[in-house]
Order: sequence, then C-alpha cells, then structure tokens
Amino acid sequence: MLEAYPDNRLSRICLWGFSALVLAFLMLPTLVVAPLSFSASDLLEFPPRAYSLRWYDHFFGSATWMAALRTSLVLGTLTAMLAVPLGLLACISINRLGGKAAVTIQGILLTPSVVPGILLAIGLFFVLAAQHLVGTLFGVLVGHVVLAIPVVCIVLLPALARFDWNQVQAARSLGANWARAIGGIIVPQLQISLLSAILMAFLTSLDESVISIFVSSGQNSTLPKLMFISLRDQIDPTIAAISTVWTAMVVVVVLIVTLHQKS
Repeated sequence: MLEAYPDNRLSRICLWGFSALVLAFLMLPTLVVAPLSFSASDLLEFPPRAYSLRWYDHFFGSATWMAALRTSLVLGTLTAMLAVPLGLLACISINRLGGKAAVTIQGILLTPSVVPGILLAIGLFFVLAAQHLVGTLFGVLVGHVVLAIPVVCIVLLPALARFDWNQVQAARSLGANWARAIGGIIVPQLQISLLSAILMAFLTSLDESVISIFVSSGQNSTLPKLMFISLRDQIDPTIAAISTVWTAMVVVVVLIVTLHQKS
C-alpha cells in the first residue's frame, strides 16, 4: 500500500502554493480582460495607455447589445426552470429503476454532454427547421435545455444516491402521492444540490454559443453569439467590457448561491 502524504507544515505550504498557481493559471486570462475594458484606445491593447468608460457606455447604450443581454438572461432563467425539474424527475426514475434500464436512460441523458457541440447544433438545426422553430426563442430554449439536462443530472444523481428512500415509502404508505412525496420530502432535503443544479443550468445557458449561432437570429440572438460575430468581423474593445460585465455577473450569482447554501 502507498503511504499517505505527511501532514506537516511544509506539505501544506506546498499544497496551497500549487493550488494558488493552478488558480492563477486559470484566472489570469479572465483578469487581463478587465483592464482592457477600461482602455481609451480604439484597439485592444495591454496595458492600456489611457483609461475610459467609453466601451461600457457603448455597450449599455446599444439597443442591439441590450436586446441580446435580455435574451440571454431570459433564456438562462427559463432553461434553469425547465431543465432542473425534468432532470430531477429523470434522476428519480434512474434511481428507482436500477439495472440495465437505468444505465440506458442515464446514457441517453448524458449523451449531449459528450457529443461535439457542432454536431449537436447541426442536428438540432435540422430538427427545429422541420418544425419552423429556427430563429424563435422557443427553438433556442430547446437547444439550451438539451445541453443543461446532462449537467443537472450529473449534480443530482449523487445526491439522490445518498437519499433515504424509506421516508418516501413511509409517506406513500400513508396515502401521499408521488407529487406530494417529491415536493414535501425529496425537494426540501436536496435544497443545496438543487440550488447547485439551478446555478449550473443557468450558467450553461449563459455560456452557450454554438447552438445559438445555428438556431438563433434577429431579436432572439444571444449575447455570446453577438460577441462571436463581433470578434469575427472586427476587433471591438466593447467585447472586453461585455466580458467583464459577464464575468462579474456570474461571480455575483455564484456568491449568492454559495451564501444561501451556507445560511
């Protein structure tokens, strides 16, 4: 057997130092964008030679950018509202069925998370085009929910595996139906996992761009899609301002959920 690592001051310092380096490696590209967003230059330059709020003013003063921001926030909210209940019911079914049926269902539900995004987007495009849903808010929502459900299942399956199902059986024996048992027993005890699932579904929708590029258009275009198009056509410093706002928004949402879980 391998011996455990020694628990001493030096090992803890090394562990924290390595963790800090990994965190810096992951965060630095994001943090560099923040100074760029305050640049007064017409081009992206780091470090900025002069500072200004002109790009934030351009972002918040643009009807096109604001429409895309509203669309993304609405889609993120609707995606969480649909994906989490559907994912919860699916995870309950997987847990209760067991055996090959559960493995099959789980594999189908997790497929969108392993299929390349471009292939999934092309498939959704043809399916939605046949139903005349390309370019509609509902069509984009379908694509986002398809991507969010696997994330929700990944969060909820371990929580349900630890759940004491004797409580549900007791409630059922006393006359409670499944809706009453889920709403009164399962949901209250899985609050933290459900909040995490809601957060992950919301962020999955906010960050999605490939499906939006294929399916959304016009007033239903999402912010990531417009950002991609803007970077393709020209180097616009407004993108840096949008990225900073987007990052700050995600951090605030994560902090709110984290504080709610601890309270």
